[in-house]
Amino acid sequence: MTTDGSVSQWIELLRRGEHNAAEPLWERYFSRLEHVARQKLGGRRMAVAEAEDLALSAFDSICRGLERGRFPQLTGRDDLWRLLVVITARKVSHLVRDQRRQRRGGDARQALDDVSLEEVIGNEPTPEFVAQFAEETDRLLTLLGRDDLRRVALWKLEKYTNEEIAQRLGCAPRSVDRKLRLIRSLWEEELVP
Repeated sequence: MTTDGSVSQWIELLRRGEHNAAEPLWERYFSRLEHVARQKLGGRRMAVAEAEDLALSAFDSICRGLERGRFPQLTGRDDLWRLLVVITARKVSHLVRDQRRQRRGGDARQALDDVSLEEVIGNEPTPEFVAQFAEETDRLLTLLGRDDLRRVALWKLEKYTNEEIAQRLGCAPRSVDRKLRLIRSLWEEELVP
């Protein structure tokens, strides 16, 4: 496949399972993504190969996700770049956490206390993270399949109590409780590997 074409077209080809579309995206983004991984690793004593591996893993996650129908709002180069940066930052965070866990004898709780996402990407949410969060929220809301469940989930995110939600829906608080259990059940099925 030639490198003629647009990122949007390559994204759509990947969604359709045309693996060749990954090559021009790889050529366009990999070195920049590797640079981001190195920056996120900061002064840590990690091999250059680890930055390459992280960039490769992030790129692979995007390609596989597109083929599986994830990232429905991903349409162009800006969306793609933001998502690649967010996924790379998460992978760096996981690598740092795992390496700390190994150094401390495998105590997962200790490792999680010692490393935070803020260490890797800063304490303010980046526009990339906000975009990914919004996309994932939209995806999870779409999974609910019913408007009443979507409204309940959004109101809960807005910190409404079950009683306030029941008033808005014109139902008993027990009905809201049942809807929330159904929402949790649907989301757990989706999020548990």
